Amino acid sequence: MKSTMLAAAAMLLATSAVAQNEQAGSDNPAVKDSKVHDVAAPAKGHSSFTEDQAKGRIAKAGYTNVGDLKKTDLGWQGTATKGGKNVALTLDYKGNISAR
Repeated sequence: MKSTMLAAAAMLLATSAVAQNEQAGSDNPAVKDSKVHDVAAPAKGHSSFTEDQAKGRIAKAGYTNVGDLKKTDLGWQGTATKGGKNVALTLDYKGNISAR
């Protein structure tokens, strides 16, 4: 009886460890990393960035003269300068920037 219970407990621990390892590598697209990525189109979703955080994230990507930021359904939209060119840009909820 004791060996059966030990075997069952060992089996339970082994399967839960495997499940945890699978979850640890799961991709969660809502998790923002410290890098700013340029993307073709903003990801759809509600932005939780404040205006100051959005300006900081945009500046971190190398943009200057950030202005006219407005929170929209796509994220923060505004204008800025990069490489001597004025651009309209959007910062999505993931922290990615799309400029045109």
